[in-house]
Amino acid sequence: MSTEQFKIVQAELLDSADLPLSFLEQAAATLAAGPIDFGDLYFERAEAESFYLEEGIIKAGSFDIDKGVGIRAVAGEKTGFAYSDVLDRPSILAACRAAGSIAAGHSCPRVRIGAPRELKPLYTMENPLNSWERERKAAFLQELDAAARSASPYVTQVTAHLACVHKMFLVLTTDGQISCDIKPVIHASVTAVLEKDGRRESGFAARGGAVLLDALSDPKLPAELAGEAVRIAQVNLAACQGPVGTMPVVLGAGWPGVLIHEAVGHGLEGDFNRTGSSAFSGKVGQQVASSCCTVIDDGSMPNRRGSVTCDDEGTPGQRNVLIENGILKGYMQDRQNASLMGVKPTGNGRRQDYSCLPLPRMTNTYLQPGDYAPEEIITSVDSGIYAVNFSGGQVDITSGRFVFCTSEAFLIEHGRVTAPIKGVTLIGNGPEVMQQIAMVGNDLAFDQGIGVCGKAGQSVPVGIGQPTVKVSALTVGGTQG
Repeated sequence: MSTEQFKIVQAELLDSADLPLSFLEQAAATLAAGPIDFGDLYFERAEAESFYLEEGIIKAGSFDIDKGVGIRAVAGEKTGFAYSDVLDRPSILAACRAAGSIAAGHSCPRVRIGAPRELKPLYTMENPLNSWERERKAAFLQELDAAARSASPYVTQVTAHLACVHKMFLVLTTDGQISCDIKPVIHASVTAVLEKDGRRESGFAARGGAVLLDALSDPKLPAELAGEAVRIAQVNLAACQGPVGTMPVVLGAGWPGVLIHEAVGHGLEGDFNRTGSSAFSGKVGQQVASSCCTVIDDGSMPNRRGSVTCDDEGTPGQRNVLIENGILKGYMQDRQNASLMGVKPTGNGRRQDYSCLPLPRMTNTYLQPGDYAPEEIITSVDSGIYAVNFSGGQVDITSGRFVFCTSEAFLIEHGRVTAPIKGVTLIGNGPEVMQQIAMVGNDLAFDQGIGVCGKAGQSVPVGIGQPTVKVSALTVGGTQG
């Protein structure tokens, strides 16, 4: 954080509630009075606004301001936690006493707040809610609607969504470290439903990131975004049922990295590995993927949706090599799991909001590019599947088994992409599939700034990415419809 950031956060979260730093020292000392290993006070203010369009009109809108504090005490594997949406001294001290009452651990030294940590911000501090007037936000959604309807005579329904969040937090640890961050997040999306000859299909497209709404200012964007949604729906209108069985699968660049995120990324989070419940547990230093695979989690990328100037425990966002040339190098860690595993935190301690405990979570997770042109990868497949987009999926962390549904896929025949197919699911085991990656493209791309990751009931913004990838053998199943 910069000095300017700290002053803004201090004014909004502390000064406005008459909470000087001297009181924070007192509160942290109250938290640390019991036999705990460490603890923290996490103050947060989030301002959110969203608009929904359907049938050509704005049908819903919302505006929320949420402010509060979450207080945590850690003693080994135990955690005491309390939170309050009332920011006053009695409430904070009561929460500190409640959280610190767990009976284990070691006494903390006397709390002395040091100078705020100096970190270079990764995104603007400005509030995206204020970057456009509300009339312009409504007009943008109506432009998406008009562009989608003009793109095809078969469009029967259009929905569009525009959302902005401006979040700031300040975290004080019982060792006196104070950190803060201010982050904007925007999301714009459009869904088009097409109907032809009694058949209905939909397409979806979106943009977002840790940016202001000015990132959507290009006058060509509504047509491009709506056109992409309509194109995907048109592809699926023409699609036939795909083949089933084990075959080569080529995953497109960008959003298909969600498979890496789900099938591999979650399995590399510290808590699952500390408890031995991940398919990757105890395998640091071992080969867990093809030698052409290097997987990175990087929270330090400017303006990316999943980036963190510092995580929700105050650890700076950083670039972590998880798998290098197929060898498992380490896991993503928050402070508690890192301490229990005898390693350092990696900047992956994240929480949905002040009412939630931090967990080891991904930031921007991607597969590093290789040497092959995408065309080379396609032409290497005589008969298989080209999966361009996914609509959803699920994974079992312990076994590594996953199932993913495609929203846009094609046949590959004799080294050429041919007919669109639908109802395609990809079924496999994460570690096994990583061993089956035979070719990695040179066309690394990231998602369009729209990723959201769920874990333990909490959702946080994330980024995903990959180049075009060939999996030599993957089970392909079918679905109804």
